[in-house]
Amino acid sequence: MTKKRFNVLFLFFVIHYGIYAQTIVYNEKPPVFEGCESLEIDALQACFNHNVYKHIYNNFNVPPEVIEENFKGEVSVLFEVDTLGGFKVVHINAMYDALKTETKRVFSNFPQVKPATYNGLPTYKQYAMTIRIPLTNPMANYENSNGLDDDIDNLEQESKMEFDRVISEPPSNRNNRFSSQLNIPFTHTYYAKFDRNMNLLGTNSHTASKPFRFDEVSTYYNFNKEQDNLKREANTWGAKKFWNEHLVQIEGEDYWFTIDPILDLQVGKDTEAEFNTTYNNTRGILIQGGLGNKFNFYASVFESQGRFAKYVNDYAESLKAFGPDPAIIPGRGIAKRFKDDSYDYPVAEAYMSYTPSKFINIQFGHGKNFIGDGYRSLFLSDVASPSPFLKLNTTFWKIKYTNTWMWLRDVRPEVTVDGAYLTKYMANHFLSWNVSERLNLGFFESVLWANTNNRGFDINYLNPIIFYRAIEFETGQGAGNAIVGASAKYKFNDHVNMYGQFILDEFSLSDIKAGEKSWKNKYGYQLGLKYYNAFKVDNLLLQMEYNRIRPYTYSHNTVVLNYGHNNQSMAHLWGANFSEFVLLGHYHYKRWFADAKLIFGKRGMDFNDGTDNYSYGGDIYRNYNERPYDSGVKVGQGIDANSFYGNLQTGYVINTATNLKLFADITVRNFNPEATTNSTFKSDTVWFNLGLRTDLFNWYLDF
Repeated sequence: MTKKRFNVLFLFFVIHYGIYAQTIVYNEKPPVFEGCESLEIDALQACFNHNVYKHIYNNFNVPPEVIEENFKGEVSVLFEVDTLGGFKVVHINAMYDALKTETKRVFSNFPQVKPATYNGLPTYKQYAMTIRIPLTNPMANYENSNGLDDDIDNLEQESKMEFDRVISEPPSNRNNRFSSQLNIPFTHTYYAKFDRNMNLLGTNSHTASKPFRFDEVSTYYNFNKEQDNLKREANTWGAKKFWNEHLVQIEGEDYWFTIDPILDLQVGKDTEAEFNTTYNNTRGILIQGGLGNKFNFYASVFESQGRFAKYVNDYAESLKAFGPDPAIIPGRGIAKRFKDDSYDYPVAEAYMSYTPSKFINIQFGHGKNFIGDGYRSLFLSDVASPSPFLKLNTTFWKIKYTNTWMWLRDVRPEVTVDGAYLTKYMANHFLSWNVSERLNLGFFESVLWANTNNRGFDINYLNPIIFYRAIEFETGQGAGNAIVGASAKYKFNDHVNMYGQFILDEFSLSDIKAGEKSWKNKYGYQLGLKYYNAFKVDNLLLQMEYNRIRPYTYSHNTVVLNYGHNNQSMAHLWGANFSEFVLLGHYHYKRWFADAKLIFGKRGMDFNDGTDNYSYGGDIYRNYNERPYDSGVKVGQGIDANSFYGNLQTGYVINTATNLKLFADITVRNFNPEATTNSTFKSDTVWFNLGLRTDLFNWYLDF
């Protein structure tokens, strides 16, 4: 299908479903008690509130022990009205267990009401309220409290008490995206919005394994409230779709799905390039939905052409795949030539998410995963292009255990099999443990093996609770590349936390004691600090991070057993043999946002000039037996290259449902090696960009 035909069909699809979506009438009503039906719609909520308080006042019996101790206080109640008009208590916070029991009894005796409706269809509605002890009459209680707190605006207070409670009864699922088991598209900018909420003192959250699911984060962050706060006044169907809503949204009692167009249209200027402009032209479609409250699905298809800053084009072509394809667009995938100086790179991502019980979520699809609390990850990162995966998340007590199995590709000419790309496999275990309300510890192990000698997918590594090092030893030390690691996070208070990672590929204690700096000591570490609402500025997140990885980490003596996919690293995008200091800032105000990034690095590069073809440990795809020496190995060996990367981006969120943004950014990059070769040379770049983008993934151009 030609590009022209694709664009015409895509336009027809958008117009066709846009007309269909226009038939859906926006209408939202609260639950209705008997006797309130004749009131105007604006008065229905007040009537509902009054009847709730009246029922409680008439039926609540304060327990004798509470009366005897002359208790004066409150019972906090989170409840919902379901699609049949029944009342259900979700959570109660009270000093006495007897008060909790009595509250449950009173709510179980509520009469059935007409359920809330959205677009004319029954829907769940959640409320938070307080019952004052001693009881007061319903009118006084209502007037003093300003009614029920719709959509739970006290989530922060509740979450701060969660660690001690370790809540066994999660909030009720509502049949929409914000309470679904779908992943929240992982971008550092968007995750910064709720990062503080997930890291309040007392929370029992687990923040390393990403992307998060909506149902995980909605315990701490009120997506519905944020959507309401950002909603723009819109009186026409077109205005509502443009500013606030999905293009197509269909909901029933047990199902829902949405359809949206995807855009990433950019134009810019690179001062280092010989061509006039840079550009990116991405069009696509995004479909997501749910069947029942346990199964969700997601699919996105991208068709893209682009020409980038010179340093990006050079890097993409250095990753060249086997065969006629000229480049690999970092983070996206294999590209073919488009016109004379551009690239065509289609991408597809999709997954299914199934939650058979409240403890387990299973996902199978094609996409990216990330493990860590920092900007970078030394365990598993999202810098490489998407790959097939199977993921199992198990959450109970103060534990979250993540198992991920991935199918990877090595696309270099030297490892092709009968002209086809070689398949590799990776299996990861990551255990996150909330030791206390302040301290989290994580334990990581990974093994990578190749489809050589008809080995295929090794069933040994399918076991989710086995130790990979032992299996690697049993199957032969050359059979796989095993890595272990540990992580930690400490919350000083609600505004500051520290995090870190340590990755170990190989280790020789005797060499460390001898001070020889042996090549065998292949490890790396990360230290980071986050400062929320920095300097008392709401929604300002500042972050600094230091990463250091010794030479030859992630590489192997078997050419295919490196820690990579599609010629890109599965951990840090610089590979190994470097140190890096990162400063980040994220700020948002209503629909406006700004992000700043400063990265200072020292890297060791290979010469590859015909006279010195040794591996100095930075390129993880090289055999570590090609090293020039065994001792005296240090970070930055080889061609010592200093680098600086700075980026400032600011913009405006046009559509809050799809995260469509209008933005402008500027990138300043300086790469200054102490020696130059055909593949390593000095580069100074200033790159301006304007764009309109549906922001669904991180795109790392800071190499």
